[in-house]
Amino acid sequence: MKHKNKVVFVTGAAQGMGLAVVKKFVAEGARVAAVDLNQETVANATSDLGDSVLPVGCDISNAESVRSAMAKVEERFGQLDVVVNNAGVGSVDAFLDTPDAHWQKVIGVNLTGTFYCCREGARLMEKNGGGSIINISSTAAVSGEGPSHYCAAKAGVMGLTRSIARELAPNGIRVNTIVPGPTNTPMMADIPDEWTNQMIAGIPLGRMGEPEEIASVASFLASDESSFITGQNIAANGGMAFI
Repeated sequence: MKHKNKVVFVTGAAQGMGLAVVKKFVAEGARVAAVDLNQETVANATSDLGDSVLPVGCDISNAESVRSAMAKVEERFGQLDVVVNNAGVGSVDAFLDTPDAHWQKVIGVNLTGTFYCCREGARLMEKNGGGSIINISSTAAVSGEGPSHYCAAKAGVMGLTRSIARELAPNGIRVNTIVPGPTNTPMMADIPDEWTNQMIAGIPLGRMGEPEEIASVASFLASDESSFITGQNIAANGGMAFI
């Protein structure tokens, strides 16, 4: 119960890594705002977790929607201790054929949405005297393996982490990034098998990661066990890249 009485805000919480993160924190005593685009979907996904979970509908690419979601968290729980920025989207586009709308959507959710949640979350954390922000990037940010908009957005997340980790440290807020490799999530299921097989072939441990493994890293970074860690990229990728 190392997160007993903490309040955690998790985006992309209806499935995959986000849902695994929600379950991990609830099991360890936290109260969790499970955030996803569709409130009914995330409510159904977390219905077996009881009153410890507050399902919240939120479009993280919209600043006002994020502010509204944070206000609901403060109203329900009175505090915020941890933000896990997991929500993400992808689109399989060759660079020269990338539609403007696809670029804007991927950057808007993966990077701008992370920025909004970091900013509004930090404002709420300041009232409590500190907290932990955990951003989810991707090994694609350093390998360049993937669509240009996705790689650019995830690289931007790593830069955002470093910048705000320095700025927020005096406020007692730590900011770190988890950098997963290929992970067994619904988003991965949308990638062509040829790409997936190529990625797995490049993983020394010989397999994709599981959402629960990423959730365990998030739990560590939110805990007092990582109290002297901030501004770091924590790679959980089976050894496919050293960051």
